[in-house]
Amino acid sequence: MKMQAQFDFEAAPGLPGSDAISRVHYAVIRSLTRRLWRFTIDGVENVPTAGPALICPNHLSFCDSVFVPAALPRRCWAIGKAEYMDSWKTRHLFPALGMIPVDRSGGKRSAAALDAAAEVLDDGRLFMIYPEGTRSRSGNLHKGRTGAARLAIRCDAPIIPVGLIGTPEIQPPDQFTMSPFKDVTVSFGEPIRAGDFGSPADPRIHRTMIDAVMFEIARLSGQTYVDTYAGKKDDAREEVASRPMPPDQQVSVPPTKPVGRTGGPTRPKGRPAVELSEAPELAPGD
Repeated sequence: MKMQAQFDFEAAPGLPGSDAISRVHYAVIRSLTRRLWRFTIDGVENVPTAGPALICPNHLSFCDSVFVPAALPRRCWAIGKAEYMDSWKTRHLFPALGMIPVDRSGGKRSAAALDAAAEVLDDGRLFMIYPEGTRSRSGNLHKGRTGAARLAIRCDAPIIPVGLIGTPEIQPPDQFTMSPFKDVTVSFGEPIRAGDFGSPADPRIHRTMIDAVMFEIARLSGQTYVDTYAGKKDDAREEVASRPMPPDQQVSVPPTKPVGRTGGPTRPKGRPAVELSEAPELAPGD
């Protein structure tokens, strides 16, 4: 097991969450994950020790939200589905830990969550968001939603792609408990910045940037990429993997960050790399 990095809690009394509860939470999960699982952390040096950054992992299990914060060298905040506010078990605890609830019906309610997330980043903190928007039931890596790219551009923050391996074996879908003594790996990739893809003022960059993030997550996690959004009816038997395509063959605003990398997703041949009609997307994990 690679040892966890020195941890900086970063008190933030003016931001969502309770400093006192969060401090205990981080101490507990960092201790337990080291003792109860064979926990490997790679690339933590890619996470900035100061300033804002978006942490963007793949999403396969509820316990992803335990292992990623436990692997980070700093405290982070996160998006969570508004339905957590309906249960007495989570309506107080999750916001105390820094979760910002988002209404997935879209519109102004979703925009409010985006504004709250921007406040965290503008304060120089880490913010975690699952770019797939929800857990992948099939085990494949799905098309990323553009909310993370929009936040990164708005707040001039890099995106840190994260690949998780092993969490579905620890906590499969609909299993309440986490099975101990199994292997889990959290790998942090190099920062991805909007400036790598052209002018941040160009709205086409949202899709191109998040595609580059998914390309890197696929490399880190070893997952098969499929060019569809994740949903509750995912079925690996019905999903068709997109063929990787070199960045220099993509149409319009070609990403420069993935050059030289292989094994991850790009846009399928014959389809544009950018979808100009795509509405703003900010979806939480569940």
